[in-house]
Amino acid sequence: MISQQQCQNATILIVDDQRTNILLLESILQNAGYSQVHSTQDPTQVIPLVKELNPALICLDIHMPKINGFQVMGQLKIILKNTFLPILVLTSEEDREIRLRALESGAKDFLQKPFDKVEVRIRIRNLLETSLLTKAISLQNDTLEETVRVRTQQLKETQLEIVHRLALAAEQRDNETGSHIVRLSHYAIVLGRACGMSEEDCDTLFYATPMHDVGKLGIPDRVLLKPGKLDADEWAIMKQHTVIGAQMLSNSQSPILQMAELIALTHHEKWDGSGYPNQLAGEDIPLVGRICAVADVFDALSSKRCYKDPWPLEKVLQELRSLSGIHFDPRLIEMFDELLPVILDIQQTHANIAAPQHNLLEASYLAPESSPV
Repeated sequence: MISQQQCQNATILIVDDQRTNILLLESILQNAGYSQVHSTQDPTQVIPLVKELNPALICLDIHMPKINGFQVMGQLKIILKNTFLPILVLTSEEDREIRLRALESGAKDFLQKPFDKVEVRIRIRNLLETSLLTKAISLQNDTLEETVRVRTQQLKETQLEIVHRLALAAEQRDNETGSHIVRLSHYAIVLGRACGMSEEDCDTLFYATPMHDVGKLGIPDRVLLKPGKLDADEWAIMKQHTVIGAQMLSNSQSPILQMAELIALTHHEKWDGSGYPNQLAGEDIPLVGRICAVADVFDALSSKRCYKDPWPLEKVLQELRSLSGIHFDPRLIEMFDELLPVILDIQQTHANIAAPQHNLLEASYLAPESSPV
């Protein structure tokens, strides 16, 4: 409920080229207790004054030199957009067409000249109550929307933290460092943008990529942590980390987890159909899986492991190029070459602080009998 005091403290702007009309309205309003009454005889000053004063009500004459009241209302519509600012038209006109035109232009009510003191007070009080109540509701809605926005962002951040920690748990169980999944995410969105993915999808890709090996959480230690080469049975178990990961992430309503499920299942598929688990080939492999494959192998070869030094850059690039059309999407390898300065900047920015501990599972990623990567 809007109080009398709130109305009396509200800002009112009077616009009339006749000084006598302004003085009369000011006198009526001041005697009624209104303390924030402003006026101008120049209609070209309405917009600057509205921006400066932020009035709750405008009392506007129709017939004025330079620009008339209809033109002023047209200008106000442009700057106010969805803001509610009631306009009380001051007129001596009895013409129905003019009144209808004023209403169509944005007027909310009329004050007939010469002014009746009681009518002035009632009409202005009614419009001020409406104006102040609308602003109060708008402010309340803004506050609620901000509260929802903040809580939604907090929920999203919590979800992303859980996703990141789960991905990190999978990497650390395999003795990997967290910087690997960070680099992988950055490599992935660079390639995603180059492929024309939307920014929204690239953001999803950034958070989904670290989950690519989450299925390793379901691989027995005797296989995952074996210090030597895997035999055929162990390799069959190891390859199941793609299926396990997809199952862990399945049936989610989250776009991030839905994409992560796809990546977990398909990032070991190969362009020529010789990958696993489903021997998909070419563009039957989802784009996000193809992107992750390139990023993952590049990082594995160019990073230091306990069993190997990082390969020289040129050797890594030669390896990727030699596998274009075999392991990797040829278009992605071309893009990777073009984006190399950006890739190398990411690599340097997110370099490992210390050499990561690891087993031999990545030592020969091209040999199916010994590598899950």
